[in-house]
Amino acid sequence: MENALSLKHWGEPPKDGLGTVGKCVAVHCGWGRVLFGQTFDKAEHLAAHLMEEETGERDLAIYVRDPHVVLSLAPQALFMDPSHSYRLNLKEMPVAARNADSTMFDIRPATAGDEGVVNRIYTSRGMVSLRSGYLAELNDRRCVAVLVAESAQDGEVLGVVMGIDHAIAFDDPEEGSSLWALAVDSQAAVPAVGIGLVTALAERFREAGRAFMDLSVLHDNAEAIGLYEKMGFERVPVYTVKKKNPINESLFIGPQRAENLNIYAKIIIDEARRRGIHVDIEDAEAGLFSLTLGGRSIACRESLSELTSAVAMSRCDDKSLTHRTLAKADLKVPGQATLCNHDDVRGFLDRYGRIVIKPARGEQGQGVYVDLCTEDEALGAFDNVFHQTDHVIGEEFVSGRDLRIIVIGDEVAAAAVRRPPRITGDGQHTIQELIQRLSRRRAAATGGESRIPVDDETRRCVQAQGHGMNSVLSDGTVMEVRKTANLHCGGTIHDVTDDLHPVLRNAALAARQVLGIPVVGFDFMVPRVDGPDYRIIEANERPGLANHEPQPTAQKFVDFLFPETRQEMVKHPAAG
Repeated sequence: MENALSLKHWGEPPKDGLGTVGKCVAVHCGWGRVLFGQTFDKAEHLAAHLMEEETGERDLAIYVRDPHVVLSLAPQALFMDPSHSYRLNLKEMPVAARNADSTMFDIRPATAGDEGVVNRIYTSRGMVSLRSGYLAELNDRRCVAVLVAESAQDGEVLGVVMGIDHAIAFDDPEEGSSLWALAVDSQAAVPAVGIGLVTALAERFREAGRAFMDLSVLHDNAEAIGLYEKMGFERVPVYTVKKKNPINESLFIGPQRAENLNIYAKIIIDEARRRGIHVDIEDAEAGLFSLTLGGRSIACRESLSELTSAVAMSRCDDKSLTHRTLAKADLKVPGQATLCNHDDVRGFLDRYGRIVIKPARGEQGQGVYVDLCTEDEALGAFDNVFHQTDHVIGEEFVSGRDLRIIVIGDEVAAAAVRRPPRITGDGQHTIQELIQRLSRRRAAATGGESRIPVDDETRRCVQAQGHGMNSVLSDGTVMEVRKTANLHCGGTIHDVTDDLHPVLRNAALAARQVLGIPVVGFDFMVPRVDGPDYRIIEANERPGLANHEPQPTAQKFVDFLFPETRQEMVKHPAAG
């Protein structure tokens, strides 16, 4: 008897009277259909089904015996996915792969209530979201399984994976299964979520009697391939065909120019190019470029364009000027004062009890000392900042949630809560080691933009909680390692646009008008996102739009610069 994992007939239609040839099996996964090539008796039928892909979805055909023939039937519309296929033998599943439990998260079947957060994770990873109501239908789709990883500490969904049971889908004689749409929240501070999801899905299929689990991974994703191979996956000659569409454009347009752009410039440039707007990159390292359409050109540095006047920019650049301008307009701001010497620091600390010391100019959270409560802390912070700048600001510490609101034109384009970086103890590694591991994950998730500096502020935050950098936290203990939630210092950002209270929304719009700036990011401190209380801390004239996915901030920015390219304007141009 032939081994169930034999690749001899990997792309051939099932035989022996199993009755699946010609069935044209396509399983809908919420984001598109998986077409099983071995159930199609003719290449023409498979190509025709791929051409029926719905707008906004991503179909794919796997186990295609003659991909070259399928491509020849629609060479302008179809392409071969540049991914490798890997297979895990579930009959001989390595013990190590079956013991990947974590006390930091639990894995459970997804429910209808998870749809919003699952779609947020998919969208933030550039993947297609599930169609509305899909998870609620899963009981009627027994061949599809969706699992989520849930934080044991706060119940947040950290990641998601989907699988298809081939035996249920089409009476697969090889008793196979496959893994699809694995995604981990880029903000997750917990390690090994992806491994846990893969392992849990494999174990589920193994217990159901399946012989193997296949997956696809982009050929150049060396990190993922290394991980899968370590888990026991082996490469198999299985090929996938897809239809060309804007979603998978990067897979078929060929190698892109090595422009070395950061994510904040790239997200805008990619959106502009999609609309046919010409891009000239002046300095990739600095994020400087110009956009040209119909003889009109606009120079930009990431989200800062020449439509922002020098005066408006100066109102944001000088934090003390920002504070005075907003206060004059009766917008709520914390107490603030210029600190020139130690007596000023002592007096300001006596007045407010808990204070912030920072430079009047600066960005990315550099030189900011938060929640200073003692004279020694405050004087030390003042000395450090004073050595860097001639204008030191003292500010009343406002507790609450750190909220960033992006305003583009007369619209709130996005709102997100920013959280300071947090580590979770495992009873083995030191605090410094956990910080370094988290910093590497944050850098990988943000294209190198987010890292946790091990500096005086980090050490102060750790020491204030009774620990040193070489302390070992007990398993499951969560600790914030910085007071600031700035993304560039390891903070995470979580979309709350739909929850924003109207008072906060209106305050942001009013502040934009007062400052006279067309595109701006405001830092608010609020007790609740859905409540009216607030304090505006700062204004950023060059907000990072890439941090606010899944909100379409880049699209709205390009809409603002070139309103004639808006989707509704293209579809319904003005008469005349």
